[in-house]
Amino acid sequence: MLWLPDVRPLKKAWPKTTAYMELRKRQAKAKGRPLALAWNPVPLGAISENLQKAVITAEDDEFWRHDGVDWPAIRAAWERNRKEGKFAAGGSTMTMQLARNLYLSPSKNPLRKAKEILIAKRLERELGKRRILELYLNSVEWGKGIFGCEAAARAYFAKPCADLTEDEAVAMAVVLPNPRRWDPAKRGKYVERNSRRILDRMAAAERQRALAAGEPEIDLDEPADEDSLEVELPQRVYSASTTVNSSTGSDETENGRKPETLE
Repeated sequence: MLWLPDVRPLKKAWPKTTAYMELRKRQAKAKGRPLALAWNPVPLGAISENLQKAVITAEDDEFWRHDGVDWPAIRAAWERNRKEGKFAAGGSTMTMQLARNLYLSPSKNPLRKAKEILIAKRLERELGKRRILELYLNSVEWGKGIFGCEAAARAYFAKPCADLTEDEAVAMAVVLPNPRRWDPAKRGKYVERNSRRILDRMAAAERQRALAAGEPEIDLDEPADEDSLEVELPQRVYSASTTVNSSTGSDETENGRKPETLE
């Protein structure tokens, strides 16, 4: 398919720009305002594991298992949009979000969604999961003129991305649905509420991982944090919204994904 981009150069090189960076430049120019982009790509090894886990948990908990497209989420999104009579969700995986961030536009027409899926499949085939995660974390919009986790960590917490604490990382992850509206450093009601949910899901997933690895279970005779013992890994809920970075400011939110709670 000649109209699909050649993603192979991304195996070893950073993109020179992205579709969304160019979009923000055009929007700023149209308003007669200067726009200074903050963007400093870093290798995956320089990105806090706290942030990697938090973003995957918040944005695409099937990331390591799907092939670029999460069809159950797509079907759930379609059903939700049909019921609501409008485009309220897109069902995009992080790989699809990366495809959109790099090459596409916020347009909601079916052709753009089809391109997003096809590019995502190509990204998965050519790059693999770790490089996709690395590119995603380094290209996603994290605020006005802020792209990528390194620029975001320095802007919000005055530290490199590698040094983010778990709480800081989770706060950064939960603002991704609309990073130009919510500030992870200010920790308002939205950030606090959704941070607790993501932390609970991360803790539950870690317990499941430990059990699967045959590690000793918690000794219930020993004092323990009651809250941590009560948390159960919830069944996966398809909110039909696993999408990021459409930056439209519409019902789909700026970054395309509606979190589990949109209060």
